[in-house]
Amino acid sequence: MDNAKSRREAPLKTPSGIAQDGVRDISAGITKLLADVFAIYLKTKNFHWHMSGANFRDYHLLLDEHGDQLFEMTDPLAERARKIGGATLRSIGEISRLQRISDNDADFVHPHEMLAELRDDNAALVASMRELHDVCDEYNDVGTASLLENWIDEGERRVWFLFEITRNTNR
Repeated sequence: MDNAKSRREAPLKTPSGIAQDGVRDISAGITKLLADVFAIYLKTKNFHWHMSGANFRDYHLLLDEHGDQLFEMTDPLAERARKIGGATLRSIGEISRLQRISDNDADFVHPHEMLAELRDDNAALVASMRELHDVCDEYNDVGTASLLENWIDEGERRVWFLFEITRNTNR
């Protein structure tokens, strides 16, 4: 058999102590979450780059901080899927097929609409992390659960900040 073909078909059986069903379910959940993180990261950077208005500096810096937090999640998420014996994202196309966070390609978005949209997206991301945490609990995957707990806290903080900023804006 051709070496390239056998490498392509070789299963990823990293020993982890997690049942094969758990590896399948958790790595699938991680991969969907990772697609969402990339989608919200890019949307956050889009809004950061296209921010305007009276509070430009504050919002621009806030979204830069949020973008950094989101990007910092990507490598640990992908590596966690691999550590337990699963696979993860391989392309932008796969991200677009799996993401549950909607893109925003509008030419102009009002700053408060940007922040309200990111508030809702971050809340959805936190909800997805909680769902994945439940799956981790089912299979006793404390490693993934532990990572998620810290990211849930960071996500809740992003939601809180964005909520407070948009509180009286009718958005």
